[in-house]
Amino acid sequence: MTWNPAQYLKFAGARLRPAVDLLSRVPSEAPTTVFDLGCGAGQTVALLAARFPNARIMGIDSSAEMLAKARQSFPEHQFIAGNIAAFRAVPPAHLVFSNAALQWLGDHENLLPRLLGEVKVGGVLAVQMPRVEDSPRMRSLREIASDPRWADRALPLLQPGPLVPAAYYDLLAPGAANLDIWETEYLHVLEGEDPVVEWTRGAGGAGMLAALDDRERKDFLARYTAAMREAYPRRADGTTLLPFRRLFIVASRK
Repeated sequence: MTWNPAQYLKFAGARLRPAVDLLSRVPSEAPTTVFDLGCGAGQTVALLAARFPNARIMGIDSSAEMLAKARQSFPEHQFIAGNIAAFRAVPPAHLVFSNAALQWLGDHENLLPRLLGEVKVGGVLAVQMPRVEDSPRMRSLREIASDPRWADRALPLLQPGPLVPAAYYDLLAPGAANLDIWETEYLHVLEGEDPVVEWTRGAGGAGMLAALDDRERKDFLARYTAAMREAYPRRADGTTLLPFRRLFIVASRK
């Protein structure tokens, strides 16, 4: 999947807020080794460094475009190209942090317990994932991606999404000394022309749009734009409201 950092960062503040909320619930003991899985353009690494100034913090991502932007914006931090699905903590981690990345991966039944096992005893796994599969934004994206003209290319690139919260309790409780799971629905106040389309072009829809040719992309965006204008109408003050539910997990290892 190809990521466009400039498109993603159009809504940098709204995208970073859940990371701030997640980090606020991480126990305050100062970790010395921190991994940020799916670090993107580096904002969360900078956030972690501000909270833990004496820690070695390593941002890991598979997108060359995002890593280039991260290295340009935050040259003082360490960014590593890697597949977070195969992550192993070397050296052993005190904190594994992931903001809005693991929802792209499958097999959470094995992935999440394994990631908890990558932190030291007493260490922390902290994860945030969007849980928006039933939102009008994602339902329309799924419906349009199912068009026979491009379904074979678009549907495999649709964000899988996480499990229900209780499933993560069952998966992580056996290995956790403390386990905190919650959901928050944000109401993002967006500005500009067709901002919900622009939001999706920077995240969940980026890969499938890149997989289409120019004519297909134009048709896809025309249908999606019409659907988003109906589902998320622009308000009298010029803003558009986007409800957005997110799932948070903070687990301390036994």
